[in-house]
Amino acid sequence: MAWASELIEIASTDGTVVGVERLGDGPALLAVHGSTADRSRWAPIREQLAERFTVYLLDRRGRGASQLEFQGDYHIGRETEDVLATLDVIGESCFYLGHSYGALIGLDVLAQTDRIEKAFLYEPPFDTDGYEVTPKAFTDAYAALIDQDRRDDALDLFYREVVGLDPEPLHALPIWQARKAAAHTLVREGLAVADFVPDPNGFSGRATPTVILLGTESRPAFRAAAHRAAQVLPDARIVDAVGHGHVMIDADPQGFVGLVAEFFLAS
Repeated sequence: MAWASELIEIASTDGTVVGVERLGDGPALLAVHGSTADRSRWAPIREQLAERFTVYLLDRRGRGASQLEFQGDYHIGRETEDVLATLDVIGESCFYLGHSYGALIGLDVLAQTDRIEKAFLYEPPFDTDGYEVTPKAFTDAYAALIDQDRRDDALDLFYREVVGLDPEPLHALPIWQARKAAAHTLVREGLAVADFVPDPNGFSGRATPTVILLGTESRPAFRAAAHRAAQVLPDARIVDAVGHGHVMIDADPQGFVGLVAEFFLAS
């Protein structure tokens, strides 16, 4: 069935207003998308999730229904504040589902609050010893393409060099236009990924049960980051997305929802 939804506007700490779409029925689940996307990233699974959960789909700042953002210095903590403001509106403990950069935000959120009942983090990207997710040379090349308004070329570069996917099949997906609209945000996010260092001491006293989903076909930098995240979180385990890389949500939406629901709804 197609669920009716409503759009909620939420004021974050710095004055930025973020848009959150609510739909479905069941325990609360907050879904936070990754880079070069908006909440439409969840289109392949939103209805399936809504059959099991009351789903809150956040448009991260600078895109979708969250286009107007405070023009101060960017760092990932601003996005963490957006999530915390959303949790205030949800008003109860909830599940957290994050993909890619949304999973990275999830790591920061888990260090700030105990209002997350369980977290499902799909390949949070950050640099580890010997592995760079977004080398500076890539960030510079990407920024140059954005400055030339060559957004398709910039996204193609991102998917080939960072995610490790052939971008051509992705051009036909509905989400591609949203990715083009948000393509400029990847420059700042690439810098944030390079600077992010999870602090084991930051999770002291907050043992949120967490699954880190890791594609067996994902690039070494993603794999290294996933294993590091599992080391620093007090109660985390890695689950393999067998035969998949960074985009199981598109390649096997039913299988992905099955993994999410199995973890969140287990007693």
